Amino acid sequence: MKKALVTGGTGFIGSNLCRRLLNEGWKVFLITKKEFGYDNVLDIKNKMDIYEYEDNFNELMEYIKSIEVDVVFHLASTIITEHTPNDIHKILQGNIVFGTEVLEAIKYSKTKLLVNTGTYWQHYNNEEYNPVDLYAATKEAFQNLIRYYTEAEELRCITLKLFDTYGEKDKRPKLINLLNKFADEGTELNMSPGEQILDLVHVDDIVEAYLVAYKNLIENPDLKYKNYAVASGDRYSLKEVIELFENLSGKKLNINWGGREYRKREVMIPWDKYEILPNFKNKIKLEKGLEKF
Repeated sequence: MKKALVTGGTGFIGSNLCRRLLNEGWKVFLITKKEFGYDNVLDIKNKMDIYEYEDNFNELMEYIKSIEVDVVFHLASTIITEHTPNDIHKILQGNIVFGTEVLEAIKYSKTKLLVNTGTYWQHYNNEEYNPVDLYAATKEAFQNLIRYYTEAEELRCITLKLFDTYGEKDKRPKLINLLNKFADEGTELNMSPGEQILDLVHVDDIVEAYLVAYKNLIENPDLKYKNYAVASGDRYSLKEVIELFENLSGKKLNINWGGREYRKREVMIPWDKYEILPNFKNKIKLEKGLEKF
């Protein structure tokens, strides 16, 4: 039986990854904090080995040493797109400190494979590195920390830079997840002019990418560290996404286009200078994905 440790497994993407792993016969170990709750994994909570981390590094290290997993899927992150000064500690703790503690614990274990999570927001204006916000900056900083462990230790890693994600039963307050609710309520939405381009990837394809990344690490023992994108390659303006939803659902949204300005550092055209994860192909087109709602 293959064994995987998942951080961030109580989140939307992480919970779907855990479900897929369990369905394929993996033994799943989950590191979380009690404060995050288990709403996304109530159906599978009793099928996983769960370690509730209380900021005791020595206990964390002993736990990771004891479970001897084949791979760590690191999805845990603190996403705050418009931070305040009071958010800085939380962002650094979630995106850098905790991740580094996991890396250091792996160093003393038999586990040597890591699939990490990045974001296309590390590439504002399509630049090699220009973070959209502090969250994206911490993702880049953590990747640099990983590079130390891949150079100095036996760790091997693939970082998956995710584009916009969506899927049914997603409780995150993202527009794509709230379209039915807004349409049924007739809520008037003040939105930007809607010309920003989106690249939306269904959660089932995202989960597949994590498994493909693990296989790439297994099949390429000389691969020490690599970044890959997980993108659909299909690009729609926000206006086009809304129009597609309306056509598929037969519902009409009450949108005041231009009712608010674009956000500071709005991503108008997503990063496209990426390398796609080998052996991965996006299967769920946006039309099919929206139909699942």
